[in-house]
Order: sequence, then structure tokens, then C-alpha cells
Amino acid sequence: MQALYIVPILAVLILVHELGHFLAARLFGIRVLEFGIGLPPRLFGIRRGGVLYSFNAIPLGG
Repeated sequence: MQALYIVPILAVLILVHELGHFLAARLFGIRVLEFGIGLPPRLFGIRRGGVLYSFNAIPLGG
């Protein structure tokens, strides 16, 4: 049962980690084309400000 807690906690940690990459790139003027959460296939994506924010099927990885 405790192993079930690992997946959502790991997903949140990966999100925060990838957000750090995203913000650092923007801070240094690097154009970001896509910010994706999870591993493909893509479930859906939203394009805002020239960036595609994608949400993928497997919640681990970025």
C-alpha cells in the first residue's frame, strides 16, 4: 500500500524539477518551445505565449 504513495510524490518532485529547467531557460533568454509533464503519448496540450504545455499519459518523467 505504501508503494502507491510513491507515484504521486515522484510526479510532483519531477514537476518541480522540470519547472526549474523551464524557469532557468526563460531567465537566460532561451526560447522554450514545449514544457511537457510525463512521458508520451500526449494526452492534450495548451499553447500559451508561444510555449506548448503538454500533459502526457505516464506521469513520470518530463
